[in-house]
Amino acid sequence: MKRCHLLHTTLSLCAVLLVSYGCGKNDTPKTKPAEQNVAKLNPLDVILKEEMAKQFVIEPAQIVELAVVQKVTGRIEANEQRTTRIGSSITGRVTQVMAEVGDRVKAGQPLAKLASPELSNAQLGFLRALSATKLAERSVERAQQLVTADVIGNAELQRREVELSVARAELRAATDQLRLIGLSEALIERLRETGALASEVAITANRTGIVVERKVSQGQVAQPGDPLFTVADLSNVWVVGALPEQDANSVHLNQLVEVEVPALGKQKLKGRIVFVSDTVQQDTRTVPIRTSVENPKFELKPQMLATLHLSGGLRKQLAVPGSAVVRENDKDYVFVQIEKNHFRLTEVELEPTAGELRPVKKGIKEGSLIVVDGSFHLNSQRKRAELE
Repeated sequence: MKRCHLLHTTLSLCAVLLVSYGCGKNDTPKTKPAEQNVAKLNPLDVILKEEMAKQFVIEPAQIVELAVVQKVTGRIEANEQRTTRIGSSITGRVTQVMAEVGDRVKAGQPLAKLASPELSNAQLGFLRALSATKLAERSVERAQQLVTADVIGNAELQRREVELSVARAELRAATDQLRLIGLSEALIERLRETGALASEVAITANRTGIVVERKVSQGQVAQPGDPLFTVADLSNVWVVGALPEQDANSVHLNQLVEVEVPALGKQKLKGRIVFVSDTVQQDTRTVPIRTSVENPKFELKPQMLATLHLSGGLRKQLAVPGSAVVRENDKDYVFVQIEKNHFRLTEVELEPTAGELRPVKKGIKEGSLIVVDGSFHLNSQRKRAELE
C-alpha cells in the first residue's frame, strides 16, 4: 500500500510539473523578426541600388567666380521727356471732346474744341491791324509819288514809312496771337482774305503718341494753364526703381540692365540707366533710379510691375547648379552623398540665380559631393521609400 501511495504521489507531481512547464512556455512572448531589430532609415536619406545610382550625376560643390546681380523691384512709367500736357491758351467753354484715353493721335490732330470771347477779340484785333497796315502801305505809296512831284519833302515820306513799319509789326503780333490761341493757318488765311470770324478754336495735339490722360468734359470752362490732355510717346518708356542706399554706388549712368516684366512672361528686355538720384529718400532710405527701355511693339504699359537685374563686379563664392536644387515647403535642398549609393536631402540657404548657378550662403561646404542632375527623380525615390 505504501508503494502504491508513493507511486501515485510521484506521478501527480510529474503531471503538475509538466503542466507548469507547458503554461510557462505558452506565456513566453514570441521573438520579433530579425528585420525589426534593424534601425529605421532617416526619412531624409535614400539608398539606391548600384544600377540605379549610375543614372545620377554627382559632382563636388565648388567655389566659382560669379557676377554680382542685384534684383530691384520697379514699375513702368511713361518717358517724361516724350510726354506733353496739353491745355488751352485762352479762357473758354469746351463745346466738343474729340479724343479719349488710349486713342493714338498725330501731331496737329484736334482733341477738343473751345468757344471763347477772347477768340473773337483776337480776330478783331487782327483785322484792325491788317486794315492799318494796308492804309499805311497806300500812304507810303502816295508819299513816294508826292516826293517825286516835289510836293512834299523826304521827312514826310520817312514819317509815313515808320508808321508802315509799326503797322506791320502790330499785324505780325496779331497773327502770332491767333496762332498761340490755336487758330490754324487755313483759318487765319481765310480771315485775312474774307474777314470771316471763326466761332471755335481747336485744342490740338502737338506730339504724335497715345492719350494717357483726359481731364476735360463737354461744357467745362477751361482756364489757361489747366492740363486738359496728356499725350505720351510710349515707343520708349522708363522703368523706375529704388536702390538701398548702401548699394547706390554700385550703379552708374549708361549701365546696361536686364528688365523682366511678369506680364510678358520670361522675356527679358535690355535697357540702360539714364538717371541715378543724388539724394536719398528719407522715408525709405533708398535712391531712385530710372532705366530707359525701347518699346516698339507697345507691349510695355505704364504702371506694369517690373524687375531690374543689375549686374555688378565679380566675386568668388560657393555655388551649385540650378538643376541640383530641390524646392520643397518653401525651402531649398540638395542631395549630398553620405557614402556610396547613400544620399541625404540637405537644406541649404541660397541667393538669387546668377546665370545657371545658385550662390550658397550656408548648408554645405566646398567639396561636398552633391547630385547635380536627377535631383527631382531622386527626391521622388526618397518619398516612395518613406511611404513604403
